[in-house]
Amino acid sequence: MYDVIIIGGGIVGTATARALSHYQLKILLIERAQDIAVGATKANSGILHAGYDCHPGTLKAALNVRGLSMYHKLVKELDIPHRVNGSLVISTHEDGPKKLEELYERGKQNGVKDMALLSAHETLSLEPNLTHSITGALRAKSAGIISPYEAAIAFAENAEGNGVEFLLETAVTNITIESNHIAVWTGHNTPLKTQLLINTAGIESANIHNMVSSNSEAITPQRGQYCLLDNTQHDLVRHTIFQLPTHLGKGVLVVPTVDNNILLGPTAEPPDTPCATETTAHGLDDVIKKAALILKHVPIRDRITDFAGIRAKHDSKDFILQESAPGVISAIGIDSPGLTAAPAIAEEIEKLVTAKLQPKLNPNFKASRIGIKKFRELSPQEQANIIKQNPAYGRVVCRCETITEAEIVAAINRPIGAKNLDAVKRRTRAQMGRCQGGFCRIRIIELIARELNIPETAVSKDGVGTELCIGG
Repeated sequence: MYDVIIIGGGIVGTATARALSHYQLKILLIERAQDIAVGATKANSGILHAGYDCHPGTLKAALNVRGLSMYHKLVKELDIPHRVNGSLVISTHEDGPKKLEELYERGKQNGVKDMALLSAHETLSLEPNLTHSITGALRAKSAGIISPYEAAIAFAENAEGNGVEFLLETAVTNITIESNHIAVWTGHNTPLKTQLLINTAGIESANIHNMVSSNSEAITPQRGQYCLLDNTQHDLVRHTIFQLPTHLGKGVLVVPTVDNNILLGPTAEPPDTPCATETTAHGLDDVIKKAALILKHVPIRDRITDFAGIRAKHDSKDFILQESAPGVISAIGIDSPGLTAAPAIAEEIEKLVTAKLQPKLNPNFKASRIGIKKFRELSPQEQANIIKQNPAYGRVVCRCETITEAEIVAAINRPIGAKNLDAVKRRTRAQMGRCQGGFCRIRIIELIARELNIPETAVSKDGVGTELCIGG
């Protein structure tokens, strides 16, 4: 019998697990895939939004601003790659400045600080590679960028260190409300039992809700395609650059990543199937065409990869936090700015859980977590010293990103460790450079097989069931 079971191991599910690990609770997180952070969490823009875009009075508006504030402490405690780079919403039309003023006023109502309306000249002085057709911009200094999957991994590792259990490669097939517990069926003869169930299943959140509620909910999947530029283009822009938003969303953007790449995208389109994360020639052409409305020149020859993610849209255009059935708390429709709001969503769920269970605080709670030591970020002297301590740091596996054998081995053997190629990639950046794993993939397969004591033929790209799209 568990006190709490969480379904979905994305950014919201792992943030919730970490928040609840403050208490003396028996907690289990179930994820259908072979790793955490494999749904929307692994394929998004990696932006910490300032909060001016959300309509005042919505849950999105309140939790965006609060979540952004919470990250200031969390990134330090959990060693999460992060940068406060600020954002610019630019206009290229005559009526643009008026619409920017509306965004500015909306941001003020939402409690966003450090905003300013800029002229075209002021904007170009900050970002000289933007198009000269700019008519103005809204600057928000508080906006930032983060590695979304590394954030989820950090939440999960810290939660595990504080006693949360993780059950991966496990699909929830049914949920029944019994007289004194909730039964979670996963394809085995015996269900898992819990007092409370937390539904943070992302694209599958409405399906989980509908297992226990007569009031049906629905998610409309929306695909976003991206182009990623090589880190040789790291100085293309410094701020996160938005176009004026439309009814479809925030539009195609140009954003630096915490690893010094440049991201272009996303599109906003209905996928052929709920899990259709393949890219299309038409979609990528659309990204490049719209990026050209922002930049003087799109250095598309430096594009190193393309990818797509699925967003969980809800007709209300707001986050839904509700009790689907007695003891079942659901987070539904967590699309943008869900990454930014995740700690605040987790805090809201924490309030609901503690009100019901009245748990005692965990006296052994540890707030901090240290990530994998990154060889490429060390000074030459530090590199020499660490190689003496562990010779595996002297064997570079991924040349593009200077990732060593020691880092890959650490990723495999950490709590909730990597079991496939993509899981190693998310924890170390091996295979994320210019050659996209062309040089290092075989060696990484060898290391996974060696460390897990499995045949090399059993190592996959992304785990059992490559078409899974569940995740918070």
